[in-house]
Parts: sequence; structure tokens; C-alpha cells
Amino acid sequence: MDEHQFNTLRELAKDGTLSQRDLSKRMGLSLGRVNYLVNALLNAGYIKADRFKNSKNKIAYMYVLTPKGISVKLTQTFSFLQRKLDEYHRLKDEIESLRQEANDPKNSE
Repeated sequence: MDEHQFNTLRELAKDGTLSQRDLSKRMGLSLGRVNYLVNALLNAGYIKADRFKNSKNKIAYMYVLTPKGISVKLTQTFSFLQRKLDEYHRLKDEIESLRQEANDPKNSE
């Protein structure tokens, strides 16, 4: 699962009534890209689409995470969090190293 699919899954978990157009705006992706992502999630069995009538008397879809989708979302969330924590620690160490280098009197000569 790539980052865009993961973010689509996260957004749909927050609000399954989003239209693809609204999802596109929220994610900063083209409508075609969002359509592709939603279809990929549907085909993988991570979400299902239920029809409903919205307030404007149009037929719309509500996206619901399947048990498989919930499981994948949790696994991916943990993996994403671990990567970000690793990145944070590497950056923290690099910043500390640069501070020490900047404060080293040998470097000012």
C-alpha cells in the first residue's frame, strides 16, 4: 500500500460520506487520481461502497472500511508511526551533532 492509498483510507475512515471530489480537494490530488485510489481500495477489499441519497436528492456513495481495511489501516498506521519516529530520532541526532560542530572552537579557526 502506498502513501496515497493509506491517506485515502485514513480520510475515508474519518468521514465515509465524502464525495470523491471533496476527497480530492482535501488530499490535494486530482479527481482522477482519487477515483483510481478509491477503486484500488475497493478492489483490494479494504472498503465497500454503499449507495444512499444525500440531501440534494442525488444518489451518492458512502465508503465503509471493511474488517480487512481496518486491519490494514492499523498495521499501516503503526508502520508509518515507526518510520516517523525513526526519522525524528535521526534528525534529532543530526541536529545535536551540528550544534556541537558549530560550538567547537577548532572549527572557528
